[in-house]
Amino acid sequence: MGSYPILYSFRRCPYAMRARLALSISHQVCELREVVLRDKPPELLAVSPKGTVPVLIDGDGSVLEESLEIMLWALSKHDPEAWLHPEQGSMATMQALIAECDGGFKHHLDRYKYAQRYEDTDAQVHRGEGSKFLEKLNAQLGVTSYLCGQRVSLADIAIAPFIRQFANTDRTWFQQQPWPHLQPWLTHFLDSALFHQIMEKYPKWESGTGPLFPALRDSALP
Repeated sequence: MGSYPILYSFRRCPYAMRARLALSISHQVCELREVVLRDKPPELLAVSPKGTVPVLIDGDGSVLEESLEIMLWALSKHDPEAWLHPEQGSMATMQALIAECDGGFKHHLDRYKYAQRYEDTDAQVHRGEGSKFLEKLNAQLGVTSYLCGQRVSLADIAIAPFIRQFANTDRTWFQQQPWPHLQPWLTHFLDSALFHQIMEKYPKWESGTGPLFPALRDSALP
């Protein structure tokens, strides 16, 4: 077990989801340490004092503290679905779209979903502002099946977990919106074998070795 990298993760965190998606598709096996965010293990804080997930410790002791870093680390080793090589656009194109998701959209998503955590915040205002990004994605998905062409790329995988979180805040409202391309794109992602695999439940990690992730079997989007 000690020969595997260590991944600190939290099942429902969208950042951790996208890291697990890349690790799974690239078959980069790790020792999984499922974290309860209100009770963070001292081992995590010792290697990453900011205490957020995901965190990956490589076999040489290198610490990767950002989800996109982990995705690129995994896919640079093995990229069987060519997520790093979009059918249309470039790596820079994908990075710009992901940055838009992680920046302005995430700002509004947090204040829509967790309005009670922010003083003088109107969730409906932030839902409206966040929807502008979803309208942009819907328009692109009306042209191509995925965000950068006719097949899945890094952009789809890095962004979809956050669209899932936005949609789940009020699923009825989300389904009523005029986004005929975005909604089936998200459904396809949520129904995929790969997503179901990375969402398997694991018990809270206690000191000692954790289970292997991904399990030693093939995985791919249908």
